[in-house]
Amino acid sequence: MRLPSIPAVDAAGGAYRERPIELAKTALLSIDMQNAEWSPERMARARVAGSPEAPYLAIMEKIEKQLIPNQRRLQAAARKAGIEVIYTTIESYTLDGRDRSLDHKISKLFCPKGSWEAKVIAEVGPEPNDIVIPKTASGIFNSTNVEYVLRNLGIEYLVIYGICTDQCVECAIRDAADRGFMVTQIEDACAAVEQRRHDVSIDQMRGHYCRTRTTDEMIAEIEALSQSAAA
Repeated sequence: MRLPSIPAVDAAGGAYRERPIELAKTALLSIDMQNAEWSPERMARARVAGSPEAPYLAIMEKIEKQLIPNQRRLQAAARKAGIEVIYTTIESYTLDGRDRSLDHKISKLFCPKGSWEAKVIAEVGPEPNDIVIPKTASGIFNSTNVEYVLRNLGIEYLVIYGICTDQCVECAIRDAADRGFMVTQIEDACAAVEQRRHDVSIDQMRGHYCRTRTTDEMIAEIEALSQSAAA
């Protein structure tokens, strides 16, 4: 399979990673923004002390107040510019979960095929012609055909965001970089169970496997490139 053709990077060094995207060769990749992770009902239960969801109140509040608004704006800007918006969620190919990875079985991570839990959160959900790829492991690249799909679409740049920052998001960034994609992580459109874990992961990825941008910075870049293309 032919890898994306890119110019020699020796002269640019680390600065090469900071290059802007190319609109026609870019896709947004949303990681695990699904009902199993956030819903108004889960939020209500998390606010009850001692409930099973209580330890996740902080991340659910961040999803509601920060991630969903930022992702909505980013996805709107991307769609306006003709950028693909691709989703992945944890979802088994079966109703009994026998196809899950060993780690997901041990961790008891299970969203049955076609279940409500596996659906993307409606507020940031896909449009009818968007691509949604189910996965049964942390890594979308090592457990799905996403690379094949991206190559077919002519994608060389990925803008990645979602949950959890230090788990499935980080795994996607590392694997995408290893496969020759230029990656941008949207730091304020990601979250982890603990802020400390989010911060450490962002710092580890920044400048090593990806460039890091805020939602506002990424939208400004998309809009500037769109205006330049239209001139």
